[in-house]
Amino acid sequence: MKKLFGTTLVAGASVALLAACGDFEDELEILTGGEQGAYYPLGAQVATVINDHVDSHDAAHFSTGASVVNINDIADGNGHIAFSQNDTAYYAEQGGNDFFEEPVEGVLGLATLYPEVIQIVATESSGIETVSDLAGMSVAVGDVGSGTEVVASQILDAHGMSYDDFSVEYQDFGDAADSLQDGNIDAAIIVAGTPTGAIEALSAQANITLVDVEADAAQALLDEYPFYTEYTIEDSYGLDAPVNTLAVQAMLVAQADLDDEVIYDVLTAIFDNEDNFANAHNAGTFISLDTALEGMSIDLHPGAQQFYDENQ
Repeated sequence: MKKLFGTTLVAGASVALLAACGDFEDELEILTGGEQGAYYPLGAQVATVINDHVDSHDAAHFSTGASVVNINDIADGNGHIAFSQNDTAYYAEQGGNDFFEEPVEGVLGLATLYPEVIQIVATESSGIETVSDLAGMSVAVGDVGSGTEVVASQILDAHGMSYDDFSVEYQDFGDAADSLQDGNIDAAIIVAGTPTGAIEALSAQANITLVDVEADAAQALLDEYPFYTEYTIEDSYGLDAPVNTLAVQAMLVAQADLDDEVIYDVLTAIFDNEDNFANAHNAGTFISLDTALEGMSIDLHPGAQQFYDENQ
């Protein structure tokens, strides 16, 4: 499902609606993620800077199932610009993996934005303190086929575990937080910018535990995959001690056939207004032209390449 400014839309119906409301060729659809994650408010800010600073186009932002859904929608023409994890985008471009059987064509990179942090969250009452404690529990691993689920399976594998070891629940940030609070699940694996609104809301209602990614498992993932970086969660959620984990990068992708000049103007609008993104979400403090190519995992759009050649 997609939402346009609070209106629920069946995936694919947005094109017809926008066409009925105006000139679709001048409207850029920004695909984000769940409303309680970082993609949604940052996507709203991307739409705002486009509307304020790109004369040729208007923009609208949509709530979606995030990375994998967004990549497929962009490839299918059901969106123009989208948020994704850099690892998901890489798997899409390469194909031949569990998530993209064939290489996905028509999707190119625009910019990397901020670290998306792997957060293994449990209520204190569950007694979960380590990844191995998830055995026999009920655990949310993200929406089916989402970037979070991709990461969750890799994290579990690095710890010698799989979905066979516990009861799997496919839930997004908000639903997982509600289920934890209601006692319907024991833990959730969330991949998002910190602090994540869903976890903040949960921590205000219940005592929570964030589980470390064990050092050996972290090193194995760092050795095997080019996307992960070490990350320490500090000063969030009222935690008593830092939590050692890993992160991937959030990035923007776009339809390959979008006009080069449009992409150039969109990136100009974003990076001329970097400070505005911090007001949308804390993860926006990381958005910077200086780091916009760090962790870029797929080919750049020609308009983006031109922008960086002239501005970095």
